[in-house]
Amino acid sequence: MRVARTVFVLVTVLLDTLGVGLIIPVGPRLVASFLNDDLAAASRYFGLLFSLYSTMQFLFAPVLGALSDRFGRRPVILTSLLGGTAAYLIAGFAPTLGWLFAGRIIAGITGASFSAAGAYIADVTPPDKRAQGFGLIGAAFGLGFILGPGVGGSLGDISLRLPYFGAAILTFANLLYGLFVLPESLRPADRRPFSLRRANPVGSLRRLGQNPVVLGLTGTIFCGFMAQMILQSVWALYNQARFGWTLRDVGLSLMVAGLATALVQGVLLRTATTRFGERSVVLMGLTLTLFSHVAFGSAGRGWAIYVILLPYALGGIAGPATQAIISRAVGSSEQGELQGSLNSLSGIAAIAGPLLGTSLLARFGPETARPHVPGAAFFAGAAFSAIGLALALRPLSRAAEVHNAAATNENSTAGT
Repeated sequence: MRVARTVFVLVTVLLDTLGVGLIIPVGPRLVASFLNDDLAAASRYFGLLFSLYSTMQFLFAPVLGALSDRFGRRPVILTSLLGGTAAYLIAGFAPTLGWLFAGRIIAGITGASFSAAGAYIADVTPPDKRAQGFGLIGAAFGLGFILGPGVGGSLGDISLRLPYFGAAILTFANLLYGLFVLPESLRPADRRPFSLRRANPVGSLRRLGQNPVVLGLTGTIFCGFMAQMILQSVWALYNQARFGWTLRDVGLSLMVAGLATALVQGVLLRTATTRFGERSVVLMGLTLTLFSHVAFGSAGRGWAIYVILLPYALGGIAGPATQAIISRAVGSSEQGELQGSLNSLSGIAAIAGPLLGTSLLARFGPETARPHVPGAAFFAGAAFSAIGLALALRPLSRAAEVHNAAATNENSTAGT
């Protein structure tokens, strides 16, 4: 039964991520269809659609996380799936651009169910296995970003609106499946009253500072989000301009990166945490990520990008291990709020990271730029990785001390 519950949550995350990726191929053309095929105007509005999704996640991830701490994970996840189905249908039937925006706003709100999904995994997974559980969520993310553009492009060749209807059918099918296989994971004794003061993004982020371990490692996670968003925002433009990549080349590289990340977080992470421990896994992963960003920015040949993708994917072991350590630092009744706060940080990075990355590429990338630093955006990602590594050192040591002390007390109690 535990396997069925975990699979359901992972499929939910996969479908949420799929919804982000499927509009990438068809979204600009659908927007342009409302603007007399004005591609310049369509680009601006499409950018707004993406920003709206991230903004809604930033605002509502703590709310849904806190609601799941109050009412349980099951109702929040299932209600979000129902809202996601409605969002896809609204976008699919949208008669005007305004309705398309309405659908995207609802999708952003319901996509914040990542908070409840992460909390569910924390509820049903033993503390020493949570890194593996969060790694599976990361693998679902990777697969979603692989499948999304591919499914969207294939269905979009038939009809620009068909990808939205396809996503609606899959999401609703998952909702029906969840009604039968998803029991509640949060015990009534572990629930707590809902407080808007805690549930708003500012309040939830402020509470992270009350625990030194959570505060430091949350900073590490945010730096990781920023580095990732910077890389994603410039990947296509940079490789097309510097190495003459085609759209097919860009798509292939993203597919390789997604598959490698899914394999690392879904398979390799379990072995790594068992053999080396979570603290070492975090430090190794952050170091590999730092090296990879520097290598991306310094690469002189297009084929080298594929070689660097290997250590970059291996660096993905850091995120789930860091999240597992943080989750152990808070109680069962706070898991939803914690996951909501982390998703709010992801929303901030999704807004700020692309703005910073594309600005650096525009300023230092052209041949006429002085200084001419084509890889400036990747070096900025490396800087965030270095800051995240520095922030992790002290709280990782403190978390290890707390864990060892707890293990000693447990052994002493067992001995008596």
